[in-house]
Amino acid sequence: MKFKTQIKILIILTFCFSSCIVFAQNDTVWQQKPTLNFSGFLDVFYVYDFNQPQGTKRQPFVFNHNRHNEFNLNLGFVKLDVKHLKYRANLALQTGTYSNDNYSAEPGFLKNILEANVGLSLNTKNNLWIDAGVFASHIGFETAVSADNWTLTRSLLAENSPYFLSGAKLTYKPNDKLEIAGLIVNGWQRIQRLQGNSLPSFGTQINYRPTEKVVFNWSTFIGTDDPDNTRRMRYFNNFYGQFQFTEKFGLIAGFDIGTQQRIKESSIYDLWFSPVLIGQYAINKTCKTALRAEYYQDETGIIIPSNTPNGFKTTGLSLNFDYSPTNKIICRIEGRWLSSEDKIFETNSTLTDNNFIIAASIALRFSEAITGKNTIQ
Repeated sequence: MKFKTQIKILIILTFCFSSCIVFAQNDTVWQQKPTLNFSGFLDVFYVYDFNQPQGTKRQPFVFNHNRHNEFNLNLGFVKLDVKHLKYRANLALQTGTYSNDNYSAEPGFLKNILEANVGLSLNTKNNLWIDAGVFASHIGFETAVSADNWTLTRSLLAENSPYFLSGAKLTYKPNDKLEIAGLIVNGWQRIQRLQGNSLPSFGTQINYRPTEKVVFNWSTFIGTDDPDNTRRMRYFNNFYGQFQFTEKFGLIAGFDIGTQQRIKESSIYDLWFSPVLIGQYAINKTCKTALRAEYYQDETGIIIPSNTPNGFKTTGLSLNFDYSPTNKIICRIEGRWLSSEDKIFETNSTLTDNNFIIAASIALRFSEAITGKNTIQ
């Protein structure tokens, strides 16, 4: 039996087995009404690139806050989420430069889907769940929502690994400290499967929180981003640790490393990797600052094609300042410097090996309960 046939059978059996478990549980639990919540987010930004590139769109390897000398919407979305003891669902529709650029491979209206997923509890303890649809990636500590991140711009590590995935995810949380997940997805940051590719991709995640102030995470991806006739297998690992040393000072240390076959069925693999370090300091209740140091190396252009003698080898430093008068609004400004071994950054007339930008943003988020436990009859 072919491997891809075995995979299809496994997927079908998983869903059938899950359904049998779910619907065999106590019917009275299912009669309870769910809670509904409506929320939204807007991130308006301005970036000045001191290289003054000819076009407004900046670097091809940056997917957030990547317009030069113009005001624009990076990400705006509205979201409806349903929560029940035995099931859950999320639907979020988006617009902005982030969706235009990061979802460029998706056709039509799929570009406007930030989340669209349904989940079911598989046991009486409700610590084993299966979720299917379009959902946020299990990789990394940075998300598409800038207000959730310690810096305004995303690290090179985050920008060049999946923000979203489409498929099914099995999550098990045996206790408050440990969460384990396994995934079957349509590919490397894809909603619609790549035409000509019949092989699903896989992922895992182990998230461990020994205390409220420490998080360790290991996420993986195994699959391909090629059609069957040129299939190169890709193996990727994401590691990070997040530490809140005091009430004022926290640290994130992250490291990505991946390999991909040079050609189909080859025993030769190319490598890319990226370390990052972010420190955040709370000045007071409304003001914070963060410093980031990072490096990204993709010598053979697996993730970031560069067509230069040394490939993509870039170092970065950034300094961030946040002002948040309430938990609904955050005003941010950031200076970011990137330096590459080769001349890869566009100016108004040529290419250079350095890039410096100033980025500013005002973001607003809101959340409103449509129904809650206290209002349900």
